[in-house]
Amino acid sequence: VFSATKHTVTNMANMSDKEKAKQFAAHLAVEEHVRSNQTIGIGSGSTIVYAVDKIAELFNTNKLLNIVCVPTSFQSEQLILAKQLPLGNLKQNWQIDVAIDGADEVDANLNCIKGGGGCHLQEKMVAFNAKKFIVIADDSKHSKNLCHNYRKGVPLSFMADSIAYVKHFIAKNLKAEIQSLRNRNIECVLRMAQNKAGPVITDDGHMIYDIQFDGVLNCDEVADINKVLRMIPGVVETGLFVNMAEMAYFGQMNGSVIKQTKDATIVIKPKANDTEK
Repeated sequence: VFSATKHTVTNMANMSDKEKAKQFAAHLAVEEHVRSNQTIGIGSGSTIVYAVDKIAELFNTNKLLNIVCVPTSFQSEQLILAKQLPLGNLKQNWQIDVAIDGADEVDANLNCIKGGGGCHLQEKMVAFNAKKFIVIADDSKHSKNLCHNYRKGVPLSFMADSIAYVKHFIAKNLKAEIQSLRNRNIECVLRMAQNKAGPVITDDGHMIYDIQFDGVLNCDEVADINKVLRMIPGVVETGLFVNMAEMAYFGQMNGSVIKQTKDATIVIKPKANDTEK
């Protein structure tokens, strides 16, 4: 069990240090925030696998009762089904007690870049409806500013018919409205599929531009950047999650976890022998 001074690390002999870090963060977040009689938003990506594993462990040992799990993607739905957890949906179960999800990067104000896996629309819908939105990641995702560590760009999904003009107005409007971006070389890169010809198509049927900002984003301007992007007709959703996360857990390779809120950051250390297991 995690506490301010210790936590238990199990079944980790064949895991890389980075995967262990993800597991540390995921398990601590579940233990601190998931309770019986909750509707739980289940995020997408590699780190959420460890959170679902922990939820399933608690559910199967009757330490969690009467829960409903709401997925944010095809991937997370399959995780829920594979672990035989109670599956809900946003149409019926939109009053979510806690949502747990990963992130591609988190800044000092808990603004996030999400959507590296193309699921940002459904992820944002679930996070918006959650009483608490908790982010879990390894510490490589922990930054002072967005676009510092994560260099793939800010995802933006859009309607196919808007593909030409959206690209034009993203750069034009950002430079006009955000003073720090006026001299930036802003580029929109169409995300291409790996195992099919043509672009990535999201679970909801949209294409994605990854916006390259030619530098980091000022924490205090992320909300305005998001607003400018969402004002363009044809834009469906951005991968900027602004003022949504209540807390973030960043697992470190030494077994400790950085727990960040908007007001404070603490480090939760493992017992000395935990990292040797």
